[in-house]
Amino acid sequence: MLKLMYITNDPAVAKIAADAGVDRIFIDMEVLGKAERQGGMDTVQSHHTPEDIAKVRAAIGDQAEIMARVNPLNPNSQTEIDDAIANGADVVMLPMWRTADDLRQLVRMVNGRAKVMPLLETDTAAEHLPEALAILGIDQMHIGLNDLHLVITHSLSIRQSDQRQLNFRVIQKCMFQLLADGTVDSLCIQLREANIPYGFGGVGRPGSGMLPAECIMAEHYRLGSQYVILSRSFCNTEKTTDLDEIRRIFTEGVADIRCVERDCAAWTQEQFDENHRRVCACVENIVRGMNA
Repeated sequence: MLKLMYITNDPAVAKIAADAGVDRIFIDMEVLGKAERQGGMDTVQSHHTPEDIAKVRAAIGDQAEIMARVNPLNPNSQTEIDDAIANGADVVMLPMWRTADDLRQLVRMVNGRAKVMPLLETDTAAEHLPEALAILGIDQMHIGLNDLHLVITHSLSIRQSDQRQLNFRVIQKCMFQLLADGTVDSLCIQLREANIPYGFGGVGRPGSGMLPAECIMAEHYRLGSQYVILSRSFCNTEKTTDLDEIRRIFTEGVADIRCVERDCAAWTQEQFDENHRRVCACVENIVRGMNA
């Protein structure tokens, strides 16, 4: 079964999520550069704190792990990591790393006190992945589709009427294009061969989404993924504030996800291939709509 992660710093919501079977509560302390990178996008900037880790730990005990996403490497990184671990983080996630040296620094700063889960979301990180995977102390890795699709390009060739070939590098418009174009496949193969557990992206509740959540979950199984973030569309606590309703959403939603997983676990390769073709077609339609 996939390990489910959910972003919240609300102890009551964290307890509900853990009771429903969420495996990891995600405290998001990343702020440096995030607004500039994701300006104009419908994304969340959480502004969580180390103190939130302690509050969530008090609420959930050992029911679920706590992961803290710190800022990209900066002069204060050691203090950020120390504070996260001191307040109860089981896992430290580093965003926006670019080179193997970045991860060597991360491993040194964590120093075995917590699990290390880098967030792969830059083009240079993808290029340096083989070297990074040789570093001792990398426990897991997550592929961040949101930021990665902003920097990963693909080739586009257009033949002019005079037979000249014009070559372009085109930025992806939709994060799920990385599933359709083979980028995620390539990264997952490298991670699997290095025996590093990995996950990618997020997922909403089955039965929802322009790209149906069931299709995304089947891609996780096709690619051997072990982690997925429950997206804001799974339970948006900015819009839904009643705790009883939040409890219902989590209880039913996690059960629905586990039901889809049981089906996927019995699929043949032909079924996974057919689902991947469906994903590619859905992504093409999404991008076409964005271009309209």
